[in-house]
Amino acid sequence: VSVACSPPQNYPLYIRSVPTENELKFHYTVHTSLDVVDEKISAMGKALVDQRELYLGLLYPTEDYKVYGYVTNSKVKFVMVVDSSNTALRDNEIRSMFRKLHNSYTDIMCNPFYNPGDRIHSRAFDNMVNSMMMQVC
Repeated sequence: VSVACSPPQNYPLYIRSVPTENELKFHYTVHTSLDVVDEKISAMGKALVDQRELYLGLLYPTEDYKVYGYVTNSKVKFVMVVDSSNTALRDNEIRSMFRKLHNSYTDIMCNPFYNPGDRIHSRAFDNMVNSMMMQVC
């Protein structure tokens, strides 16, 4: 399982993977899926701007993983890579996880000591992501 957060410029603000043995593979999957997120956003075009719900759903499945995407109004992208053998995970659960992720990200943005665009080093954000990952695993 991997969770990533990226600004519109597509560099990583936050990437967390469990287990860490395949961390490089997860990083690669996350970075390649950012292109798919950009394609989906451009395909939706004006309709995406009018939506309040920015959950992109399943970006693409691979043999081992399912990759999901979410975009905020400010074009910050969240990507979640989940083991494809996990069939108990429903679409609405993934959607609520992205909402929690978005809310935690908003809390970080509200911190006056955080410079937008810097990597995220927040214990509260880490704890929230860890609890989400434990729920998925």
